[in-house]
Amino acid sequence: MRIGMVGLGKMGGNMSLRLLRAGHEVVAFDRDPAAVARLSEQGAVGASTISDLVSRLDPPRAVWLMVPAGRATDETIEGIAPLLDPGDVVIDGGNSRWTDTNARATTLGALGVGLVDAGTSGGVWGLQEGYCLMVGGPDEAVALLRPALGALAPAGGWLHVGPTGSGHFTKMVHNGIEYALMQAYAEGFDLLAASEFDLDLAAIAELWRHGSVVRSWLLDLTALALADDPKLERISGWVEDSGEGRWTVEAAIDRGVPTPAIALALFNRFASREPDTLGNRLLAALRGEFGGHATRPAAPKER
Repeated sequence: MRIGMVGLGKMGGNMSLRLLRAGHEVVAFDRDPAAVARLSEQGAVGASTISDLVSRLDPPRAVWLMVPAGRATDETIEGIAPLLDPGDVVIDGGNSRWTDTNARATTLGALGVGLVDAGTSGGVWGLQEGYCLMVGGPDEAVALLRPALGALAPAGGWLHVGPTGSGHFTKMVHNGIEYALMQAYAEGFDLLAASEFDLDLAAIAELWRHGSVVRSWLLDLTALALADDPKLERISGWVEDSGEGRWTVEAAIDRGVPTPAIALALFNRFASREPDTLGNRLLAALRGEFGGHATRPAAPKER
């Protein structure tokens, strides 16, 4: 099938390549002309504008968006909606908040345009391994996309999980689980490193990949990272969050569902960015006040 791809970053670019390698036609657009040129060299049809992209697609059109969640997605949909016809489909493959997806579906639906939310997991490995796709949307819109979904995903790697919004909701929870799993690995290897034994963390990670009940793709990546940098001395401990963990915890609170592991993993990411907070200093001060426990002097400030 011929499909439009808007956003040719790490995810959109590799997804386009995977589609091309499966024999599909990709009309590609990005705000960076160099990204379009690179993909054109791989066989894509380059588009200079959103309007140009739409004009190169035959109805019913399918336009896949891989742009940042939030305002960037809104602006892209606002720009493309007037160019589409009833029966066309927009696919949001980014990490949009599911409530935003529902609002956008209402706007597009008034024009007769379907919105499919495709929660996409796979990262930079997706080109080689395939992408896990959690798809929400109307049956007829998803049916139109089946050839592309089958090419992007490995066998068994995509599922129509429900109506519009359900794909992004499922991906949100997926990422919340990911937060907790990553935190558990981080804490375990931190404890191994702090032991009195001279443990080879890279070797242990590799060992656990074979037959252990904690083996997973995240453990595979742990083994790769430790093999490359055994003490992880080349990177900072600052851990960003991109929104899904917060939304997962908020959804759990709204529904009264206890998710303590995910919540603590999220809060630990916040803590990673502030190693010397007033709160931690107050804890030390209180221990000194009520128990006479020793405190450590503050590190000298750089001038």
